[in-house]
Amino acid sequence: MTPPLDVIHHRRSLRNFSTEPLTADEKETILQATYRAPTAGNMMLYSIIEVDDQALKDRLAETCDHQPFIARSSFVLLFLADYQRWSDYFEVCQAERRAREVGHPTRQPQEGDLLLACCDALIAAQTAVIAAESLGIGSCYIGDILENYEVHRALFDLPRYVLPVTLLVFGHPAPGGVPSGYTPRFAPEYILHRNRYRRFLPEEFERMYSHLTERLKASPQPPFGAENVGQATYLRKFVSDFSVEMSRSVREMLKNWQDGKPETERG
Repeated sequence: MTPPLDVIHHRRSLRNFSTEPLTADEKETILQATYRAPTAGNMMLYSIIEVDDQALKDRLAETCDHQPFIARSSFVLLFLADYQRWSDYFEVCQAERRAREVGHPTRQPQEGDLLLACCDALIAAQTAVIAAESLGIGSCYIGDILENYEVHRALFDLPRYVLPVTLLVFGHPAPGGVPSGYTPRFAPEYILHRNRYRRFLPEEFERMYSHLTERLKASPQPPFGAENVGQATYLRKFVSDFSVEMSRSVREMLKNWQDGKPETERG
């Protein structure tokens, strides 16, 4: 088992898996570590769906921006922000009745509850990643699960207060499948603030993005003829089709979460 700090500093996203499946023991070890992840108020405001049906994995490979390696993964976990479990339990316990009796207000899960549940789900997901990496098992986050909400909601029978937050795929590395070296990050001076947030000057941005600027200048054909990293990122990611779809999909998630109707009255 690899020491935790080595795992953190050397991890790279893995998309090239071998045909060797994860064993039942390996899967269980990852899951048991995941359950120990920090959680807000010990409420565990997340759920996990293990996707082991090949037809479902094939479908995800298409709905998550056409990424075939998803279908080849031997271990796929969908992490969900989940307030449905507590909402259902409150109903079973007649919590609203008791609240009214003691003069407290009642409410349904709201925006703050959603963000808290998203935090729980992501903390659990990263715990799974570190656990897997310590076993020599690679992983890759699939943020595209935030797209096509209506499709994914139907695909996994998600109720009102359960939303997909991230998808993780795991696998043993194929020969030569693990990239070597570090993926560059911003220098700490641009990430770590002291006591208050500080915005940057143009010359600071120039230094911050210098490593990416060098790569862009070395490209024989910069994307969209971009003159700098900001333009390239804006055109390739920020206004891309997948980014626009992701925002549309998330709006639908929020609308569904906040529509105010009881479950029995919703279409």
